[in-house]
Amino acid sequence: MNLVVSSVSFEESMAGGFGAETGGKEFEAKITPLVIISCIMAASGGLMFGYDVGISGGVTSMPDFLKKFFPTVYKNQEQPGLAGNYCKYDNQGLQMFTSSLYLAALIATFFASYTTKTLGRKVTMLIAGILFLIGTAFNAAAMNLAMLIIGRLLLGCGVGFANQAIPLFLSEVAPTRIRGALNILFQLNITIGILVANLINYGTAKLTTGYGWRISLGLAGVPALLLTVGSLVVVDTPNSLIERGKLEEGKSILRRIRGVDNVEPEYLEIVEANRTATLIKNPFQNLLKRRNRPTLVIGMMMQIFQQFTGINAIMFYAPVLFQTLGFKSDASLYSSVITGLVNVLSTVVSVVVVDKAGRRMLLIEAGIQMFLSQMGVAVIMGLKVKDYSNNLGHSLGILVIILVCSFVASFAWSWGPLGWLIPSETFAVEARSAGQSIAVFTNMLFTFVIAQAFLSMLCHMKSGIFVFFSAWVLVMTLFTILFIPETKNIPIDEMNERVWKQHWYWKRFMDGFEDGPKGN
Repeated sequence: MNLVVSSVSFEESMAGGFGAETGGKEFEAKITPLVIISCIMAASGGLMFGYDVGISGGVTSMPDFLKKFFPTVYKNQEQPGLAGNYCKYDNQGLQMFTSSLYLAALIATFFASYTTKTLGRKVTMLIAGILFLIGTAFNAAAMNLAMLIIGRLLLGCGVGFANQAIPLFLSEVAPTRIRGALNILFQLNITIGILVANLINYGTAKLTTGYGWRISLGLAGVPALLLTVGSLVVVDTPNSLIERGKLEEGKSILRRIRGVDNVEPEYLEIVEANRTATLIKNPFQNLLKRRNRPTLVIGMMMQIFQQFTGINAIMFYAPVLFQTLGFKSDASLYSSVITGLVNVLSTVVSVVVVDKAGRRMLLIEAGIQMFLSQMGVAVIMGLKVKDYSNNLGHSLGILVIILVCSFVASFAWSWGPLGWLIPSETFAVEARSAGQSIAVFTNMLFTFVIAQAFLSMLCHMKSGIFVFFSAWVLVMTLFTILFIPETKNIPIDEMNERVWKQHWYWKRFMDGFEDGPKGN
């Protein structure tokens, strides 16, 4: 979910020295109108992705949608005795409706990496916007399951292109002093998109025309149109222009976005960084060098852990989950709106405190809170929600919502944004682009796995599914304590000296910095 889009921004921008710190020095820059426009662009891309995440769960709980595309699930919903509380939504086709987007995004990411480099950020964002619009049209007009899946695949391709280009575009135009906040701000826009989708689902579910689901899916065209138009209006980044040999044009654009005449130091930094980057003939082979293994391991494991918290299972299928717990259709959608609002507000908390409290503290605190919240839900479900009976009651129902909100809140101020921010701060310059591609791929792969498997897992594991996710939360919290270093307020170019060479375990990979006799 949320989890993938803020990825490429900060990290790849720093890879090219894109307005980055150099020895702790910040380049001269103002917050110009072009920077504001870039923020709006990023918001529309984040809203698009978040809307896609949030809309699928609500739509898949709508009777009219199920009756048209998944009649077996509809029958199970209308007659719970046929499949029981836990299994009435267990359908591979229904899961494919949600997960196909992430499978397409996983594949599209590699094509997007190529277009971002060769055609530029602006063109790649335009491609993303067009794919979003076409996918939305297919979904809103779907007459059969094939059209529905094609639409989701096109949306997934849009996500793949947007995830590469939009955050990268944002970080390349943002002044250094606000880059970290903007990185998490993009994640905030994803959560807003999820909340908006939940609100729209709540409204369209009440329509008696039978086409509420078409309105929900069709309104995805609004943020898609914003992204498409925005990509036509803005200029390409100076970094992209310089990378493609357009040096004078890149320098001119740099002056415009910085709002100052003295851009020579930053310009030369970008030119030199691009020259250095061209010396790396095989970036993925370089990523496997001994000194890059700590960041590669952490970058990949944080993506895996992020998905195995169970957050996307809850965000994808919140209405379905609440209906399983015995909430009526309106109540389940209303409950998912509450969790969406909590998600937004808690991400704001992260924006405010991440540079003060530190990364490790947030991750560890959230791990404890997520573990307790999920175990609480597991106990309540195990005792009160059986296959063919549900004794949840009003009070316990409210308690379940509180526990789910507690879980969502702790994730939103920790593993959501930090799952991307920490790798972005720690990949070495020469390995950052390749490392980010691996991180994005890993995130999308496991997002697809969870989306495709959750309803079946819920059917077979019942309340034990929350024990399963709790166990993963425990493992990732221990991993944080042992292996994830604190990176707040440490300049990017000092990570090796002040972080990796000082860490009790990872320092063994840093000997001499260059690969020694041990090699790869």
